[in-house]
Amino acid sequence: MSERTLSLLADYRARHPEEETTVDRFRELIATTPDCYERSGRPGHITGSAWLVSEDGGEVLLTHHRKLDRWLQFGGHSDGDVDPLSVATREAIEESGLQVRPLSRALLDIDIHPIPARPDDTGHLHYDLRFAFISSSGRRYTVSDESHDLAWVPIDRIDDYSDEPSLLRMARKWRTWQAAGVPAPA
Repeated sequence: MSERTLSLLADYRARHPEEETTVDRFRELIATTPDCYERSGRPGHITGSAWLVSEDGGEVLLTHHRKLDRWLQFGGHSDGDVDPLSVATREAIEESGLQVRPLSRALLDIDIHPIPARPDDTGHLHYDLRFAFISSSGRRYTVSDESHDLAWVPIDRIDDYSDEPSLLRMARKWRTWQAAGVPAPA
């Protein structure tokens, strides 16, 4: 069931040994939380995100998230889907209205972040698995009910939109991927 996620995390750990502690926290969640792919999973659950870049790789499409009121990458809950790439793909399509394709089956980034309590939900953690995508249907997006707005943002100016550490980290990792030659489309 979790083999795909564990394989992704092993590959990520080999490429980012400095993030071993975070990888270990993911592995612990998977080992101890049978419903880690469901919203009910506590202390948290697996989510999938999409770093959706322009054709030239110089811009990223961000969402001004309605509930969190911040500029972020697309992403959301697994809702029982144990394939995090599938989750990230679904979320990118639903939240942008674009058709997308992954640039690699490898993880671009991972993150564990708190989600504040709301009247209908307790505070919890999102264990987020993040992949790089490109639009295969152009640049004309649709703003979903989950967003206040969307914007194509030059990656070199992402800090004009957000000081969110994990978003800035993804921008740095994306630049590294570009410099090394982005993996071939999956």
